[in-house]
Amino acid sequence: MAHTLIMFLHVVGATVLLGTGAGIAFFMLMAHRTGDAQLIAHTARIVVVADVIFTATAVVVQPITGLILAREAGYPVFHGWIAASLVLYLVVGAFWLPVVWMQTRMRDLARAAAAVGQPPPPAYRLLWRVWFAFGFPAFTAVLAIIWLMVAKPDLWGGFRLR
Repeated sequence: MAHTLIMFLHVVGATVLLGTGAGIAFFMLMAHRTGDAQLIAHTARIVVVADVIFTATAVVVQPITGLILAREAGYPVFHGWIAASLVLYLVVGAFWLPVVWMQTRMRDLARAAAAVGQPPPPAYRLLWRVWFAFGFPAFTAVLAIIWLMVAKPDLWGGFRLR
């Protein structure tokens, strides 16, 4: 029963990371395309809240549940596909943490522009481009982690327990 609960939480955490990442990117892109500072500010406000509630929770749950599952299955944590997953997880974090700051800053810039009836300023557009670019390696790394969890490939002579 406990194993099933841990596995469930791990799968839900992976789903949340993938789903919120895709959803946030979609809604930010759609808002950005309008050029409407008020809509961008509103969307970015919701995106920041979603990142804090959903993504941050999953970021904490994933390594805890993953380590418990690896230990239960007898996988060495720093070897093979699990080690590759952990490295990719650090890559995701290296891109995600600045993105959270960027979203907050873009929200504030759009809010200030909307308050005076102006379009988002150049600083917003620069942050947007960097934010958008950071999404590709982070999202690709999340997909790779999920693939590693499912496929459990024998990397570097690692263990392949089933």
